[in-house]
Amino acid sequence: MTERRTFPPLHKDDLGADPFAQFADWYELAREEVPLADAMTLATVGDDGAPDARMVLLKGHGPDGFRFFTNYESAKAGQIDADPRGALVIYWREHDRQVRARGPFERLPAAASDAYFASRARESRLGAWASPQSRPIADRAELDARLAAVRDRFAEVEDVPRPETWGGFVLRPRTIEFWQGQQARLHDRFLYTFEADGWRVERLAP
Repeated sequence: MTERRTFPPLHKDDLGADPFAQFADWYELAREEVPLADAMTLATVGDDGAPDARMVLLKGHGPDGFRFFTNYESAKAGQIDADPRGALVIYWREHDRQVRARGPFERLPAAASDAYFASRARESRLGAWASPQSRPIADRAELDARLAAVRDRFAEVEDVPRPETWGGFVLRPRTIEFWQGQQARLHDRFLYTFEADGWRVERLAP
C-alpha cells in the first residue's frame, strides 16, 4: 500500500487563483501516487428531496467542470434530469486531501460522449448495452443472458456504437473546497466561490 504523505501547512498564497488549475496540480500528483485516484462520491437530489450518493469515476476535468459517464436511464441520471443540483467529493487518503464541489449538472454534448465511449474496452461497451442500470432483474443469469445477446448482436461489428441511453454529465461548480489534513485536527480548508468578477478564495476554520 502506498504510504500516506505528510504536507506542510497550506497557505492562501500557495493556491492558484483558478481552482481548476489548483485541482489539476493535486490530481496529477494523486494519479502518480494514489490507487484509483479517479474515485469520487457523487451526490444528487432524490425523488423524495433527500440526498442520494454513490461512487463513480471522474472521467475528465477542466474549466467546464468535472465529468463522468453513466446510463441516462439510471437512477442518478433520472434524479439529475429532475433536479440538476448536485455535489461531488474526491478523497485521496494517501495524501490526506479532499476536494468538494457543488453546482448544477448538465449533459455533455453527444460528440463528447461518443469520443469517450469509443475509448472504452469492447467488453465495457457491450456491458453498456446489456445492463438496464438501476432497474430490478431476476438474478445474475438474466444479466449474463442479456450480455450474451448483445455479444451476438454485435459479433460482426468491430466498432460497437454508443447507445443513445448512455453518455456523460458535467458538474459545473459554483463552489470548490480544497481540504488538506493537518495535525491535531487543525486542517487547512480553502473555499473557492464563483462570483460575477471571478473566483473568490477564503480560508475556512476546520
